[in-house]
Amino acid sequence: MRIFVTGATGWIGSATVPELINSGHEVVGLARSAESEDKLKKMGAEVLKGSLEDLDTLHKGAANSDGVIHLAFVHDFSRMAEAIKIDANAIQKIGAALEGSDKPFLIASGTPYIQNKIATEKDKPASTGPLAARGASEQIMLDLANKGVRTAIIRLPRSVHGDGDHGFMARLIDLARQKGVSGYIGDGSNRWPAVHVKDTANLIRLAVENAQAGSVLHAVGDEGVAQLDFTNVIGSHLEVPVKSVSPEELGFLGVVLSSDMPASSHITQEILGWKPVQPGLLEDLDKGHYFD
Repeated sequence: MRIFVTGATGWIGSATVPELINSGHEVVGLARSAESEDKLKKMGAEVLKGSLEDLDTLHKGAANSDGVIHLAFVHDFSRMAEAIKIDANAIQKIGAALEGSDKPFLIASGTPYIQNKIATEKDKPASTGPLAARGASEQIMLDLANKGVRTAIIRLPRSVHGDGDHGFMARLIDLARQKGVSGYIGDGSNRWPAVHVKDTANLIRLAVENAQAGSVLHAVGDEGVAQLDFTNVIGSHLEVPVKSVSPEELGFLGVVLSSDMPASSHITQEILGWKPVQPGLLEDLDKGHYFD
């Protein structure tokens, strides 16, 4: 297939593009900078210049493809409402180009927080709070599934980890360095779902090839790693004390870490034959590359 990928040079995209190409697919990546263009060419992908706000470019990229994987998102918490609007507009424009084609269209979302329960693929997305940023986009995708588009929603856990990750784990490590303490919330029992970036790329490839319209899939390797466990690893590598701190001391991460958020991928594994094989979060942290 000829697959159009937004966010192709981002953290997950940089693992997904080689996965697709190595499986025989052609990739056209959206690039908004010369640096991104160069990176895409080195990976063996074609380049389509533009950004998420270039709606005509998105429409063209989708119309000239056999499928679309939408991974790009404006990760700026200072203007989240604007970022959500940009994302929704992009999804609608891409979807309009694919209506009636039965072509695959995948987007990234997040595993939901369900109080006192392990979240599954059957649970609805969060409608409030910091994890609801992409919830509205899921409904757009489900509507497109009724318009002849083979949509699939890939819900990602809080940590998509691996060598080169600059996400939540890297931020927690930076905070521990700055404050001289590796902090957890409460008694440290709140759980944090995670998956290796290479396992994520493998699931995305399987989904674009085989997922049925309207699929909701969970890219989850570790259902829930206790905060105390990963903060202990961080404290050990940085040689700083590990202790309970107030949510305010961890900023935005304190809000997220204040909830118990385990999530399962049993349904996803059953319907697509996907199985995480890469190191789990604790093993990956202990390898040391996060602390270089």
